[in-house]
Amino acid sequence: MGSERLAAPLVKCLDHLNMSASNFQESAEWYSKVFGFEMREQGEDEGKPWGILSCGDALLCIYEQPGLIVKDRFEMKDVGLHYLAHFGLRITDRDEWEATIEREKLPILYDGACKFPHSTAWYLKDPTGWEIEVALWDEGEPSFDSVANTLEQ
Repeated sequence: MGSERLAAPLVKCLDHLNMSASNFQESAEWYSKVFGFEMREQGEDEGKPWGILSCGDALLCIYEQPGLIVKDRFEMKDVGLHYLAHFGLRITDRDEWEATIEREKLPILYDGACKFPHSTAWYLKDPTGWEIEVALWDEGEPSFDSVANTLEQ
């Protein structure tokens, strides 16, 4: 690959996450009641349900694959496989999120909220076992101190 850079960013945002679930209906309902996702399209493929859910600009494509198991990043690393550590969902209302945690009795990983330099994050697992980071940025949008661009040095 060449070292030339694009004149402008080509990608506007991450479009969707396509994931398998042990139980499509349970997962769709969980994402709806925990985060407010709504079903936009659904169907069946080889007798197994699938659907596309949205919440704001975030899209989740969920396909039922019963009988499969999710190994977390630690288990995958231990056997020498690449892994998806987690995916992140951005929120803007801490009080509403904390009320959701309490109402839904959501088990939060890593001993609760994790404070970072510019954000707070909560980690949890969905019904299939996928790890999710729920991020609340201090200024409402991502911000960073500085990032050295090694390509230009």
